[in-house]
Amino acid sequence: MAVNYGSKRIVVGAHYGLRDWLAQRVTATLMALFTVLVLGQVMLTKGPIGYDKWAGIFSSQWMKVLTFTIIIALTYHVWVGMRDIWMDYIKPVGVRLSLQVFTLVWLTACAGWGIQVLWRA
Repeated sequence: MAVNYGSKRIVVGAHYGLRDWLAQRVTATLMALFTVLVLGQVMLTKGPIGYDKWAGIFSSQWMKVLTFTIIIALTYHVWVGMRDIWMDYIKPVGVRLSLQVFTLVWLTACAGWGIQVLWRA
């Protein structure tokens, strides 16, 4: 005869916990460091900042790769936050699913546009 002391917890829905909490902190830290780097480059630029100087900051290959990484980090950061908002506050499943799909499509389009702008020139 098996003895059952309590019940096993079945986690459904927002069960991402530590992984997503950590992802939010890591992506936020990456974005903050990137902001400091870009601000440092802008402040060290002599003279008025026009299109040529601004484009020059992002013209080197290492800066394009770093900016690409930040675009992906920003997209994931926003997705985790918006998904949690939808799951916490939108109770009808159909509406929540629609909002999540819309968010994914919107974020993918924004990331694609950002990457296109970055690699165009």
